[in-house]
Amino acid sequence: MTEQIAVIGLGLIGGSLSRRLALAHDVICYDADPLTRELAESAGLTVTDDPMAAIQQASIAFVAVPLLVLSTVVGQVSSMLPGGGVATDVGSVKSPLYAAVRADGLQARFVGGHPMAGTEQSGFAASDPGLYDGAAWVLCLQEDTDLTKWLRVAAVLTGIGARVVPATAAEHDAAVARVSHLPHLLAAALASTVADAGPLALTLAAGSFRDGTRVAATAPELPTSMCRDNVDAVRAALAETVDRLRSAHAEAGSLIAAGHTARLAWGNRHGVPAELATADERLPDQLLALGRRGGWISQVTPQTLSVVVPKPV
Repeated sequence: MTEQIAVIGLGLIGGSLSRRLALAHDVICYDADPLTRELAESAGLTVTDDPMAAIQQASIAFVAVPLLVLSTVVGQVSSMLPGGGVATDVGSVKSPLYAAVRADGLQARFVGGHPMAGTEQSGFAASDPGLYDGAAWVLCLQEDTDLTKWLRVAAVLTGIGARVVPATAAEHDAAVARVSHLPHLLAAALASTVADAGPLALTLAAGSFRDGTRVAATAPELPTSMCRDNVDAVRAALAETVDRLRSAHAEAGSLIAAGHTARLAWGNRHGVPAELATADERLPDQLLALGRRGGWISQVTPQTLSVVVPKPV
């Protein structure tokens, strides 16, 4: 089904999304920066300098702006959508956003989202329409979520090759604190520690240092915002990690062995296909159970959801 889609914000995430969505849907884009709009238009996208023009005819609006202004823009976009329209986002912290949306009474028009994709680069010039191929894309499913709208967004995302993972906002925030926000802090700490060691250490730095510090090359304002907005979950993840590192003072081997096992298990996860009926009244609970098991949705049709359920390792 072709959707009329608006994308607000054309950085790496929004730009990549716009380029991929435009292959199958009617997409109109907006960014506050005139140069970014010119780049997007040169890439063949339909671009407007009036965000209202992008939103007022949209059936789905993706908001891909910085976390600092995300709640404000999501509220504005949600309130301007036509009847039946739904706003979603790509922000990396969900609970504060849901609190703001509910405060404005707009929860029936909103489905929180977060693609687990990206690079250390930023801006439309770094965008890639293949960025979401096989990527996990969290869609938040709350008690007050409109399931019909949730499924519409899920259908669009699976259509561009993403794996849709259902989760609550709180579950999402706890998980990304460990798999996304904590790695940024660890990479920054490692890069700083090596830099303080002097020129010899920097000259000897090779693959382990490169891979362990890749995300430290990200523009600092992005991870700073993520850690600030998800402070409680990040603090808990940091405390757990520091405890593990302290234990290595006495015996590094056990920590290294545990990490080795965990990393191999992550790389060797396998799943089995299954189906869920969209008409089943238990569907919201089934979807959240699927997400908690590490499963995802691979395709959405009016009658069924094709899902993948991971096998125990």
